[in-house]
Amino acid sequence: MAATPINASVRYYRRGTTKVLWAPAIANKNAISRAEINASTALEGETGAMGGWQTTSATVGTPALGSRFTPVVGGEITAADSSLTFWASKDGDDVRTLLQREDNGFVVWMDEGDVEGQTCDIFPVTVTSQAKVRELDSAAQIMAQFAITSEPAENVTIPAA
Repeated sequence: MAATPINASVRYYRRGTTKVLWAPAIANKNAISRAEINASTALEGETGAMGGWQTTSATVGTPALGSRFTPVVGGEITAADSSLTFWASKDGDDVRTLLQREDNGFVVWMDEGDVEGQTCDIFPVTVTSQAKVRELDSAAQIMAQFAITSEPAENVTIPAA
């Protein structure tokens, strides 16, 4: 008998689908409420780039004198340095008024959109900087950098609207 194949994915293009929110408060990061989603600010309309926003796990060797092979077990979980880059406004009325250095909150990633029953990832963060991106031949941008302050909640079910 052949092995059961993995489910076929329904592939999608991230732009125009993914939602990213700034939530100033979430009571339980493992169970976001519709009220908390509605109280958030949608960032995707002004987001021009992103970096990080993923967790990785290290491994720890567990050698034993009785074997030359060293098995490993899961170790620490870390999150990559993360940022969102936004378009700057010539009048200064842009992300700089929303995400200020040392603000605490949550960045919520709804990769498949704000769809009931789909999942989101919730990153507890502190804003660490608002770097002005200065490029000769590009539109002006602001890069908000974030420290991820505790373990993100991954694959949290999005509640009904």
